[in-house]
Amino acid sequence: MIFGYLYTIKTREMTLQQLEYIIAVARLKHFAKAADYCEVTQPTLSAMVQKLEDELGIKIFDRRRQPIEPTQSGRGIIEQAKRVVAAARQLHAKAEEEKQSITGVFNIGVLPTIAPYLVPRFFPQLMKRHPEMDVRVTEMKTADMKKALRQGELDAGILARIDGLEEMTCEPLFFEQFFAYVAEGDALFANSSIRTADLAGEYLWLLDEGHCFSDQLVKFCGLKAARRSKRSYNLGSIETFMRIVESGKGVTFIPELATLQLTDCQKRLVRPFALPVPTREIVMMTAPGFVRHTLLSLLTEAIRNAVPQEMLKLRKTQQGI
Repeated sequence: MIFGYLYTIKTREMTLQQLEYIIAVARLKHFAKAADYCEVTQPTLSAMVQKLEDELGIKIFDRRRQPIEPTQSGRGIIEQAKRVVAAARQLHAKAEEEKQSITGVFNIGVLPTIAPYLVPRFFPQLMKRHPEMDVRVTEMKTADMKKALRQGELDAGILARIDGLEEMTCEPLFFEQFFAYVAEGDALFANSSIRTADLAGEYLWLLDEGHCFSDQLVKFCGLKAARRSKRSYNLGSIETFMRIVESGKGVTFIPELATLQLTDCQKRLVRPFALPVPTREIVMMTAPGFVRHTLLSLLTEAIRNAVPQEMLKLRKTQQGI
């Protein structure tokens, strides 16, 4: 089937590059953003998309709508394009792995609750040691990461292990415990540690549903009713909620790696959980059929070397959630 796709591309003179362009426009819903992502000028991308539309005799995008949306016919073309591009990438990946090469584009997704604290610890150093590598990092939630892996848009993902990943291959990276971050004026500030029972009635700053970081804590601590902060601040991030706590309001939660970036003043607001400490397992996830094991092993080793060694195993005082 792959050869049939490639034969069609050749005889009709369309290119994989054109298919990548329409996929980028469909994902980003904007021609200029798609051009930046594809590292071409907007006129070049627009002209190539127009040429493909003319060749197929189909309008792939409704340019009158903002943001840009595919037409009904265009949706089918884009889905087919994704399959063709994924097949071509798989062919290229197999060739690279046969040579045990670490060159070529490697797309990796990282959870937003992991990326700010992990990526700076290993990524710049890795790029300095291996300038020939072309690793591209995108922050995304778990559901989006799984979808992108299935469609061949990502090569791997770094996320917290949760239920529902059984179809994927997950390589353990490290274990990361949770900490409470408590405003100085809060009643819990006097506590040396935080029990789950202490959180009842507290003003908690929690990430939205769909963030496994928040979902895991809600489940562990029994915080299903603790949503009052949503009325004050919808959406948000760990860093935003930390700034609110520092300004004197409520409690939020932070991952272990985040504590390594804090100033002495900020560390005063950190409180550990009472035993057993809720802990998440961070894994490297790949889809069935993944072949670029040489490059992945290099990434995995770099990550494990970048975190404190005690985080490589689940400790007796911790409980995986």
